[in-house]
Formats: sequence, structure tokens, C-alpha cells
Amino acid sequence: MKIRSVEPRDRQAWAAMRAELWPNQDSDLLAHQTLLHFSGVKLAEAVFISEDVDGSACGFLELSVRTSAEGCSASPVPFVEGWYVSPIARHKGAGRALMSAAEHWAIMRNFTEIASNTQVEDAQSQGAHAALGYEEVERVVTFRKSLRV
Repeated sequence: MKIRSVEPRDRQAWAAMRAELWPNQDSDLLAHQTLLHFSGVKLAEAVFISEDVDGSACGFLELSVRTSAEGCSASPVPFVEGWYVSPIARHKGAGRALMSAAEHWAIMRNFTEIASNTQVEDAQSQGAHAALGYEEVERVVTFRKSLRV
């Protein structure tokens, strides 16, 4: 399993994987964001791609740096904004390798913590995080109110 930084040649595959990870988002917007990333408007501090044996992109991880994150005492803190491995590449080490790349990136920049999140109902992602040594620190209930009359 090869892990590397995202390159312009990955744009279409990266956009497609983002649409798989976030199916409720506008896929055109997700694709446009990848285009902006390569135009100098960085989508994330670091984006890692996992390649399968034939060199095809089969996963990605987007890492930002936030001023704070739930459960973290350090500030700022690297934050995993998106972590995806295509179904055919799962359970082969790609997810672990992507997280290791993010952690290495953070360590090399003297960060002392890294954070991530997932949906409350996503037991698979919660299990993957736990298997990699991440501890659950909080559950959040989010509210909204329409201000249109």
C-alpha cells in the first residue's frame, strides 16, 4: 500500500471518493473544491492518497489544522476532516496507512495531539478509530433553527 500526497492527476478520483464519503453533499461542489485546491485555494493543510497495487487511488485523508478540537488540550490541533477508503480496498491496511501518514505529518510539525470525528450512527468508523488508538471524548447533539419567516 503506497501513501503519498495528492497530485493534480488524482483530482477526478479524489472528487469521486469525496462524493462517496459525503453522499448528501453536492458532488459538483465537492469536485470544484478539488479544482480550487490545485489552484492555490487549499482545501486542507495536507491531503494524502492511498494507491492500490496497480497505482490507482483507492482512498484519501484530508487534514486541516483547527484552533481547537473537542477533548484536546493543545491549540492548534490537526484535524482529520475526511477519511475514506473504497470498499474494495478496505481491510487491507489503507485506512491505517492514511492515518499513520496524517499522524507523521503532525508529529513532524511538533503537534502533540490529533483529532477526528464521525457520525454517531457510524459504528464502522468508530471501530476503525478505536482500533487505531483514538479515544472517544464527546458526543454532540447539533441543533438548527430556520430564521426565515
